[in-house]
Amino acid sequence: MQPAALALALALLCTAPCATAAGGGIFAFVDDQGVEHFSNIPDDGRYRPFLNDRLAPASTALRTPRGVLALRPEQRPFHQAILRASQASGIDAGLLHAVITVESAYRHDAVSAKGASGLMQLLPATARRYGTAAGELFDPQANVRAGALYLRDLLRLFGNDLELALAAYNAGENAVLRHGRRIPPYNETRRYVPLVVAHYRKLGGSLAD
Repeated sequence: MQPAALALALALLCTAPCATAAGGGIFAFVDDQGVEHFSNIPDDGRYRPFLNDRLAPASTALRTPRGVLALRPEQRPFHQAILRASQASGIDAGLLHAVITVESAYRHDAVSAKGASGLMQLLPATARRYGTAAGELFDPQANVRAGALYLRDLLRLFGNDLELALAAYNAGENAVLRHGRRIPPYNETRRYVPLVVAHYRKLGGSLAD
């Protein structure tokens, strides 16, 4: 779906403020041809909750942790899958928890406006690069494993600079390279990077790790 068409689809669906989308009022999926579908009536088994401002839960949790985001990492959902992905990739489990906190707030069935899916909000092409088929995007173990391997490769590409790797995870590695190995001047990316870092530090992580 082209950006103008996507904006029109969202406008038609959002008769109330689109913040309701994050609460499950709008559903979405990306079909095998890469076409995005949106509806407030999930009459197809492929529909998943659509995240409008997917960063909002993580932003709120820094001030007032609630629900799953108030739990210690080992108490949170999918912790065992995260540990396995950490061991396979060498990425700190705390960092994976931080990324998942910001990406999906642990909603394994979430879909973003760009068609990214699952706990680590992977695009189908990125998931395929790491051996995860489109049908496995909502499988927590497969999703986190692919996301962890992608993050590992981004850290290698950017010399273990965590902020650049996170910017690349959000905006794509080519965007970071085009902007001279700096965080691209995109509003979401500028929000995303410090938010992940803040949650990682809250979980005991460090930029020097």
